[in-house]
Amino acid sequence: MNKENIILIGMPGSGKSTCGVLAAKALLKNFFDTDLLFQGLEEKRLQDIIDDDGIEYFLSAEERAILSLDINATVVATGGSVVYSDKSMEHLKKSGKVIYLHLSYDTMVDRIKNITTRGVVVKEGDSLEDMYNERLPMYQKWADVVINCDNNTVEQTVEKIVKASSDCEKKS
Repeated sequence: MNKENIILIGMPGSGKSTCGVLAAKALLKNFFDTDLLFQGLEEKRLQDIIDDDGIEYFLSAEERAILSLDINATVVATGGSVVYSDKSMEHLKKSGKVIYLHLSYDTMVDRIKNITTRGVVVKEGDSLEDMYNERLPMYQKWADVVINCDNNTVEQTVEKIVKASSDCEKKS
């Protein structure tokens, strides 16, 4: 079995967790959701961390959680804000291939109905669109592979993750 990790990055609503767990099954890998690790370490929901402790603390605590990871042969679903930390992304990239699940702004808005409770980092004074435009080049910078997920079903995205993973293995 290939020990390399598959790291999923992307906007909120892109399917990192939903598709990641299914891709892990198909690839015979473990599955790990960094948001769950982060919540467990902080003993709070993501939104409560943002509300109670602020965005700077959130990003710093998220980075600590990511840097604590020492896993292999795993599909890793990251929080959408992971790209704000170069240290986190460098740590993740050392252990595997980074797959960016890309969404258009309109598709993201259609998919995320619980924006005020799901723990999305939007800086004070910024709109959701500002956050989208700020993160877009960061996701592209770190991606080994980009999958456009706008019109995909969950199954189609999973299929593309599996294909991209096997393409990555052939190159390495």
